[in-house]
Amino acid sequence: MDRETRLRRLAFRAWHRGTREADFMIGGFFDRYGNGWSDDELTWFEALIEEQDVDIMAWAIGTLPVPAAYEGPQMDAMRQLDFIDIPR
Repeated sequence: MDRETRLRRLAFRAWHRGTREADFMIGGFFDRYGNGWSDDELTWFEALIEEQDVDIMAWAIGTLPVPAAYEGPQMDAMRQLDFIDIPR
């Protein structure tokens, strides 16, 4: 699949998680960083979004340890939570 299609597919999946909180956290993270990711980083995100939302959110806020497969610069960026725009 070409990069543009892959990005659109990931954006949809990132923003349609099932809860508003997960949508904001995972979708906001993808919107902020996804376009600049390499193919390997996109593959990391594709694997991540196969996980349960509660786990992803717990890893991002530090209430659960991050599995080795997801540890690294992308998870570090997700942990900063500086990508979430709170609607007013």
